[in-house]
Amino acid sequence: MSGLYEGIFKRDMALAFRQRSELAQPLMFLTMVITLFPLGIGPGPATLQKIGPGVIWIAAILSSLLAMERLFRDDFWDGSLEQYMLSGQPMWAVSAVKVAAHWLVSFIPLVVLSPLLALFLNLTVDMYVALMLSLLLGTPLLSLVGAIAVGLTVGLQRGGVLLALLLIPVFIPLLIFATSAVDSAALQLPYRAQLAMIGAMLLVATATAPFAIAYALKVSQN
Repeated sequence: MSGLYEGIFKRDMALAFRQRSELAQPLMFLTMVITLFPLGIGPGPATLQKIGPGVIWIAAILSSLLAMERLFRDDFWDGSLEQYMLSGQPMWAVSAVKVAAHWLVSFIPLVVLSPLLALFLNLTVDMYVALMLSLLLGTPLLSLVGAIAVGLTVGLQRGGVLLALLLIPVFIPLLIFATSAVDSAALQLPYRAQLAMIGAMLLVATATAPFAIAYALKVSQN
């Protein structure tokens, strides 16, 4: 059984790096948004420092929507998704493996790029540490929750707009807690409570989202 999941993981990783243009699009979008934003509001260090965390997180959420649609798309169109369901293997486990591969491919580059983004937006070291911790806790939550909506819309033509309408309101609490953590760090205040809330949401999502994804995929196949 573990061999099947390992094969799914390796296949998803290989497909992601084979489609390099799609892999690069969310990262390019994020970089462009964060690069253009200071040009629009001015390069004042205080202003950039104040809006920087929100800009990075909003850009991360919007760029994740670009990458999210392909999570189950290829498997749906080539029939692999149906074969997974007919194989007798628990779909929640298959979904968890695919979400893990998606997170590694879509969000680890963002985490790696975050020092440069923090420097560009004049974030202090404390703010950067809070930003990094919020990204490490929050981005898996984006993948887990987003995959539920992807499962519901996987069979629809042009489901990207519907996907955005479904997910953006759901991601607002994460955005509030993540930016609040960085703002608290800027004021030299403790921000463990905000990170704890994000961590709690991540734990709940980790425990429940794979089953919700599996159900959403079954509904979309019927």
